[in-house]
Amino acid sequence: MNQSTDPAVSPQESTTSVELLAEARLPTPEGTFTMKLFKEHPSGVEHVALVMGELTGPVLLRVHSECMTGDLFGSLRCDCGPQLHFALKQIGLAAQGVVLYLRQEGRGIGLANKLRAYALQDEGLDTVEANLRLGFAADLRRFDVAAHMLNALGVSQVRLMTNNPRKVSTLQDAGVNVVERVPVRIEPQSENEHYLATKALKLGHHIDWLPASESP
Repeated sequence: MNQSTDPAVSPQESTTSVELLAEARLPTPEGTFTMKLFKEHPSGVEHVALVMGELTGPVLLRVHSECMTGDLFGSLRCDCGPQLHFALKQIGLAAQGVVLYLRQEGRGIGLANKLRAYALQDEGLDTVEANLRLGFAADLRRFDVAAHMLNALGVSQVRLMTNNPRKVSTLQDAGVNVVERVPVRIEPQSENEHYLATKALKLGHHIDWLPASESP
C-alpha cells in the first residue's frame, strides 16, 4: 500500500490529456461564471473549471483540490473552504479569472482514508504523520492536469493564488508562466492552527501569519 514520498512525479504525466464534456452559465454571489466540465484521460476523472471574463493577459487563477469537509460543510480542521471562497471573491472583484477544481480529495488519498487520517489526528498525529501511518505519502496530488486544462482554455500566463510552492513549480515546468504568486491569507482558527503550522514546516507552504506560538 505504501506510495512514493515524492508527490511531484506521476507515471501518468506524460500521457495526460483533457476533454471538454459540457459547459453552462453559473451565477454565484461573486458574479457569473461559466462552469466547464473536463474529463481527464486516461484516468476518466472529471474536473471543473470556473471561468469569468475574457482570459487575456495574466489570468487570476486558483488551482483548488476538492475538500468535501471544508468546501461543503465548513470544517474548521483545514483552511480549504476559506481559500476557495477567497479565490472566488478575488476573481469576482477583478471580473476575470479561473478556478480549477480538481477532484483529488484528501491530498489524493480519497474521502474514506481522509476520515481515517482525521481519526489518527484526534489521537495526536499531525496531518503528515497520519497519512504516513496509513501508508501514503504526505501529498499525492497531481497538478499537471491543471496545466492541460489551462491549455484547453487558452491560458498561458497566470497570477496564481496559492501558498503552495509546488503548484507554482509544477505549472511552470508544464509551460505555464506564473508571473506572480498571490498569497492566500486566511485567519487561523484554534481548530486548524496546528494543521497550518504542519503545512508550513513539513510541506513547505508559505504561511507566515500564524500566531507566534503556532509558527513553525
